[in-house]
Amino acid sequence: MVFKDRIEAAHLLADKLETYKEKNAIILAIPRGAVPMGYVISKQLHLPLEVVLSKKIGHPLHKEFAIGAVTQKSQVLSEAASDVSKSYIEEEIKKIRTLLSKRYQDYYGNKKPQELKDKILIIVDDGIATGNTIISTIEMLHEEQPKKIVVAIPVSSQSALQKLKNTPFIDEIVCLSAPENFRAVGQFYKNFDQVDDTEVKTYLNKVAVN
Repeated sequence: MVFKDRIEAAHLLADKLETYKEKNAIILAIPRGAVPMGYVISKQLHLPLEVVLSKKIGHPLHKEFAIGAVTQKSQVLSEAASDVSKSYIEEEIKKIRTLLSKRYQDYYGNKKPQELKDKILIIVDDGIATGNTIISTIEMLHEEQPKKIVVAIPVSSQSALQKLKNTPFIDEIVCLSAPENFRAVGQFYKNFDQVDDTEVKTYLNKVAVN
């Protein structure tokens, strides 16, 4: 399955998520790519939209390899962090939190994040290659004591999808396609242009005035 663009993928996901329309749920989009999709889904299901601001902690010798993840309020470390110095991890967490706070301020100004406790969280991403960062993010969201966690993605590698299925904190996965020939998320979109912060803010402002 190849999607025309993120908007088409979002409409297809929204159709699969109709059961959550006007429920006590919230759409959580992973920036930046999933924000246009989150907007479409939130509009179709009449649900609020928020972004999930998290960032992986990279291994000191291989920054692309995640040893954990950080949000503004919590953090999680994988087993791979056991051979990494505590001072490096603490410094990275501090730097990442500063970055996330600036980004939140840029997106929302002084608006406070929505309460997630006892709500159905529908986490939207435009695709998953390894799953490591989103699983860390979900683990942190679980600590907010939501009623249910749903992951909605147009496409995933089969290995990442299996990881999601093995994650105890996820109650439901909506995945439209998990092809055998997966190499990268962009492979499954005809248009996979980058989404910049200006576009993210435009969508968040449109949600705020609706």
